[in-house]
Amino acid sequence: MHIKGGRVIDPANGVDEVRDLFVTDGIIVEEKPDHAELIDASGKVVTPGLIDIHVHFREPGQSHKETIATGSRCAAAGGFTTVVCMPNTSPVADSTATIAWIQERAAATACVNVFCTGAITRGLGGEEMAPIGALAAAGVVALTDDGRCVQNHGVMRRAVEYAKQFGLPLMDHCQEATLSADGVMNEGEWSTRLGLPGWPSLAEDLIVSRNILLAEETGHPIHCQHISSARSVRLLREARRRGVPITAEACPHHISLTDEGLKTFDSNFKVNPPLRTPADIDEIIAGIADGTITILASDHAPHAPYEKEVELDQAPFGMLGLETELAVFLEILLHQRKALSLPEIIALLTINPAKLLRLDRGTLSNGAPADITILDPGHAWTYDKNDSASLSRNSPFHGMSLRGRALVTIVGGKTVWDLESGFRS
Repeated sequence: MHIKGGRVIDPANGVDEVRDLFVTDGIIVEEKPDHAELIDASGKVVTPGLIDIHVHFREPGQSHKETIATGSRCAAAGGFTTVVCMPNTSPVADSTATIAWIQERAAATACVNVFCTGAITRGLGGEEMAPIGALAAAGVVALTDDGRCVQNHGVMRRAVEYAKQFGLPLMDHCQEATLSADGVMNEGEWSTRLGLPGWPSLAEDLIVSRNILLAEETGHPIHCQHISSARSVRLLREARRRGVPITAEACPHHISLTDEGLKTFDSNFKVNPPLRTPADIDEIIAGIADGTITILASDHAPHAPYEKEVELDQAPFGMLGLETELAVFLEILLHQRKALSLPEIIALLTINPAKLLRLDRGTLSNGAPADITILDPGHAWTYDKNDSASLSRNSPFHGMSLRGRALVTIVGGKTVWDLESGFRS
């Protein structure tokens, strides 16, 4: 493969220049191979394959919502070559047997790289640790009880100490259960207006504080997932300045949508943690810009239409994200707010998540796997959920005009999707 004339942005190596890129046998090489497939990238941007460390592909057990095959197609259509699946499947990914099943299914059906996380506790119950050593040996890249949060601080401390022995980072869904209780949306003006149970940001802030203290005490990395609260950002900023090994991610909906979106009782705006206020958005974007938040991720959470088309308090939390993620981040962070440069945004979607989970991805170095995304940051388009590769349609971005889109997605030196012709067999 010969990718010609693109603006190559490789934050891992500090590269931002117009140059050619060559691929042989699925590996990035220095010299042009003979009889290479030519891809003209003139006027486009060529980056390492994008990485999303927070997706729900719903297999095993919930394949009416999504499968590894359909979820991976969503990833490819969004420009993502590597994804990391959460363990809240059925059964929960808390055993080597379930991890092996997911890995085998991914190898057989996925068009992108799929990595697994393992549960921190058995059944996501929060009380008994999962077999962390066995999960590490099975190849999980992190531990998390995402979808739930370990409430027992003693269990969480032991889990961090065990994970440290095996070099596994912990990723935590930050939600104190007694405060969030039956909350449907952010606690504030709009929950009061709509008469809906509120979910205070304090429920997130307390667990973020807990994780900061545990990371400081143990010296082992803890990653806070889908941060939504301004105060959480401030807590993380102060801790990172002190050198605490704590990191965090932000999702596209938490920098682009507010709790006002629920004023029509549209369950596609119901997400965990909830959409919050413009002030929270401002602080999250400031945290991304100053390096407090180092990773961008989607929290792609498909639900079948019949599950979402019920009373708001009965509808599940979650929304689709992989196909719109890059565009929303570019629209908000690059075009509207001008909070980051394009290379800075690409770093948050490539080398930063790769470093956190120790993946051999996220770079265009010679000898690296040829996972490559070609994109146009100015491409104007309108998202139509009915064109989604997902089995589900629960997106609040339907009909939204966006700027920025992946044009070609290459995995292991093979084009798996491009905007003109769609998916490759």
